[in-house]
Amino acid sequence: MSSSKLSNNRAVRMLDAAAEGKYGVLGVVAYNMETVVACIKAAENKRSPLQILLFPWALKYSPLLVDFCALAIRKATVPVTLHMDHAQDPEIIKQASAIKAADGTPAFDSIMVDMSHHEKEENLAKTKELVALCHSRGIATEAEPGRIEGGEDGVKDTAELQGMMTTAEEIDDFVATGIDFIAPAFGNVHGDYHGVENIHLDYERLESIYEKTHGKVQVVLHGTNEFPPDIMAKCIERGVTRINANKLVLSEYNDFIAQKTGKVPLTQVIEDGTTIIQKQMEFWMDHIKSSGKA
Repeated sequence: MSSSKLSNNRAVRMLDAAAEGKYGVLGVVAYNMETVVACIKAAENKRSPLQILLFPWALKYSPLLVDFCALAIRKATVPVTLHMDHAQDPEIIKQASAIKAADGTPAFDSIMVDMSHHEKEENLAKTKELVALCHSRGIATEAEPGRIEGGEDGVKDTAELQGMMTTAEEIDDFVATGIDFIAPAFGNVHGDYHGVENIHLDYERLESIYEKTHGKVQVVLHGTNEFPPDIMAKCIERGVTRINANKLVLSEYNDFIAQKTGKVPLTQVIEDGTTIIQKQMEFWMDHIKSSGKA
């Protein structure tokens, strides 16, 4: 069980159940309506729990995207939650945590308080303060001890900073801030690995992180581009619950859009594109064993 007092928080309940059941939950980065629609269709078709991830970019682009996601997950017939990933600006976290869905509950079930671009002491101090704010509003929190190298669409702030592996000492310090989920750095990177042969994960480090956090917080996985099912399985065996997916489920869709836009009716591009994302998600739901768990 997570050590959080947020026992009624849907994201906490979802990842606690995944830890107990030894399966993963996809956390899919969404940039548009097609991805959100595909998320709900895949989750309902596979009877799988799911988390939809928005970057802070979504707020800048249009708060309506947040409203749409919040409505979509509440209309779903299976558990789906909304997470803000890599929120690196305290003002954005304050703004996001104040957004309410139509039913009056927080639009975001969880927020990643990502202060990893600061030095360790400032990172911890800011994290603790922002975790308290989110918890006061019923929102679960996530943090990144160490620093996962690289960047991706919508998150560029840490791309030029050196990656730093998560240490045992940091685990204790971050758990003490009150976070609910922890995103360790153990050789995983944001962006591309440029071949499966370049994926070098420190499984022993991941295992020791899980042992230190077990019963206190849940471990989540960032940086999964190009991961094959066997690597994913090794991570889940070592305690990973949510698995962030960006290009993992969007690459084929992106290629399709580039090839078909302007060549077939736009409605067909949207419908077929949505189906491509849905099928990719369903493939991974089967492989991380979340299918049938909703």
